[in-house]
Amino acid sequence: MKKSFLYILFLLFAHTDLFSQNIRNQDNFSEIVGEEKGDLNNDKKPDRVVVTTTKTGEIKPFRLQIFLSQPNSKNLKLQVSSTQIFENQYPVETSGKQRNFRIPDFFIEKGKLVILTDVNELKSRYIFRFKDGNFELTHISRVISDGREITTETEIDLLEGTKVVFDQDFGTTKKYKLKQKTTPKPLPKIQDLTFSDLEKY
Repeated sequence: MKKSFLYILFLLFAHTDLFSQNIRNQDNFSEIVGEEKGDLNNDKKPDRVVVTTTKTGEIKPFRLQIFLSQPNSKNLKLQVSSTQIFENQYPVETSGKQRNFRIPDFFIEKGKLVILTDVNELKSRYIFRFKDGNFELTHISRVISDGREITTETEIDLLEGTKVVFDQDFGTTKKYKLKQKTTPKPLPKIQDLTFSDLEKY
């Protein structure tokens, strides 16, 4: 009976400590990496997108937050918060070694959220639209070079269900094109996506 009681106390303290660590980790996102303002929900009032990271810690994660304007209010409401859509600056999977990596960039263009990433020379552009309370991924553009003469460009339209791949050979000035047609699927939501999900497209 005594052992069972001690075991329960151990579990209780362990859970409390884990919860406290999670709170501290959330509070540590105090260093602003980038901030952008613009109209995302089409109400002609400025919304705010901010990416933050931690000042301490070994992996340097990023947090994306989107704040939207509200009817009859001057205050912004947190609509999205994600720590999964951007890769950690020093991933655990690489034993804390930084990949050929640039801090993600983003901006608001024509009412859409555009996110730019550059990892291992793969430059990607992701476009999200706000619809029915969610930010949905609609388009992906990618460019990568083999370091010599060939550059591969990819255009993915998730609304139409198409994927077009161009291979540009600068050595012979020939261009090759491959187009794939697939059935459009439900558009992924920004809060459900991880950086690994994005790399799979």
